Amino acid sequence: MERINRFQIRGVPGKVQTLSFNGRRVDYWAPEAKTEHLLIAHDGQNVFDRRTATRMMTWKMAQSAIDVSEKLGLVPPAIIGVFHSQSDENPWGRFKDLTPEDVFKSGVKPIGAIDPAFSVDHLEGNKYLTQITDEIAPAICSEIGLDISLLNKAIIGASMGGLASLYALGKRPDFFTTALALSTHWPIGENPLLDSLIGALPQPGTHKVWMSHGDKGLDAAYAPFQKHADALMIEKGWRLHHDFMTRTYDRSGHNERSWAKYLDQPMKFWLT
Repeated sequence: MERINRFQIRGVPGKVQTLSFNGRRVDYWAPEAKTEHLLIAHDGQNVFDRRTATRMMTWKMAQSAIDVSEKLGLVPPAIIGVFHSQSDENPWGRFKDLTPEDVFKSGVKPIGAIDPAFSVDHLEGNKYLTQITDEIAPAICSEIGLDISLLNKAIIGASMGGLASLYALGKRPDFFTTALALSTHWPIGENPLLDSLIGALPQPGTHKVWMSHGDKGLDAAYAPFQKHADALMIEKGWRLHHDFMTRTYDRSGHNERSWAKYLDQPMKFWLT
């Protein structure tokens, strides 16, 4: 772990810390008081810093967490934003990190604009997840004086990050309590991907799952897949409005501005 930088963001006390874990950038923020919650976010470039954000727009995740926690009478969660590994030298880095590796290596075919030279053997979703659970999160929790084994830990992401969040809960239900999946990019594998991810989730009772999407742009194509996912969740025993939530947002699209507008709702679902 190498310390790179620290910076402030408007409306958030303290500073966001920037670290490097073997070349992977990670930003994190923690409240001054001891918290019982940890939120780990994919696409960390869009979590805190508008200078690194894809469209100069962040999720305003810390601001939302502080607001929701204050209303619930809780200490806000610590938040870790994990950057993907995409770069000029590694143009498929994000896809490699966030694609559910086991699902596609088991025979589900990726669909869409994928380089013909790309092979599922190049996927690194398991390596990425292991780095988060075994290296990044423990090191940061140790630094801020938290016992990671006692924390209520959620993972959140949008689009491919939504897939990665559901995959993480299925792979590591011992580590994560909650998966928050926004604008989940089901079309990359369609129903076979959906069936596999939902099927791999832990038995309901001790975990939570949130899934949502909008009705504009790319998000509009998600509706039939999400309806199938909802039916599978209920069939499996997940209780709607209790340990499972599914939402469709009017006039909401596939972008950070849209996700930031309703982030308080999945945040509240997790923290209550």
